[in-house]
Amino acid sequence: MPLNRSVLPHRISTYDLHVFASIAEAGSITRGAENVHLSLAAASTRLQKMEHALGTALLQRSKHGVKLTDAGRTLLRHAGRLERELEMLHAEMAAFAHGVRSTVRVLCNTAAMTEYLPPLIGRFLVEHQALDIDLRELGSQDVLSAMRQEQADIGIVADYVRTEGLNTRFFREDRLVAVFPTAQRPRQKVSVPFTDLLQYPFVGLPSESGLSRFIQNQAIQYGRGIHYRVRVRSLDAVVSLVADEVGIAILPETTARRLASPKIDWLPLADPWANRKLLLCTTSDATLTGPAAALLDFLSGSAR
Repeated sequence: MPLNRSVLPHRISTYDLHVFASIAEAGSITRGAENVHLSLAAASTRLQKMEHALGTALLQRSKHGVKLTDAGRTLLRHAGRLERELEMLHAEMAAFAHGVRSTVRVLCNTAAMTEYLPPLIGRFLVEHQALDIDLRELGSQDVLSAMRQEQADIGIVADYVRTEGLNTRFFREDRLVAVFPTAQRPRQKVSVPFTDLLQYPFVGLPSESGLSRFIQNQAIQYGRGIHYRVRVRSLDAVVSLVADEVGIAILPETTARRLASPKIDWLPLADPWANRKLLLCTTSDATLTGPAAALLDFLSGSAR
């Protein structure tokens, strides 16, 4: 049953969450309090204030101990996530104790993350020892949304999204191709329409990856579905499974060339949307900090 909120709501602290997690893990308020060196009365008071602040019971109490309610399980999940993020925060801040450091936040699509950025970023970081890069993969549309909310310094997107309000620079040509087991490659063709591929079983990346979402959206445009036999975490694994004749895949041409073997072959897609340009995006080049501006110029200078 919901609890009445106090007139002066208790503000839940990270220590409150730590105490709650200890009690939940121990299955007992007494043992949980002992594990964090609190008295039973102090731990009970903290729990009661948390429940009043949230307006719901977190624990079911009995003579045998305590069990989490649905609300308690939700709170415990968030408490664990916050504790991990705090640990990451402490680890990152500790780096500053060894000297002044800067972090450039970069968001990019699948092709940029897997094919183009790793060697470039390696060279850049070797030349900038006091700099770190926070690199994350998102779909192009999500990159744009994050950039407009100023959640990153630099974004890399495919040119099928609308970039109004952002500054853009050309970065790479990024052509998508269909990769086949060699024995299954359509003969007498120099390219293949996307719709012709939907008769085949596919191998792909996880559904949340930017490339998978892009391909799925294209299938939806044609009112069709894609049958994935398996999804794996890396493009290397995708190509390996294609070579084993598990299915076909749609990948950046750069990936197909990098992982070429006698067991696979590929054809360009005939659809215009498969010939993409990757763009570097910023909210304003003029407001970039020194390290972010340096990275932007470095990536732009590598464009081809």
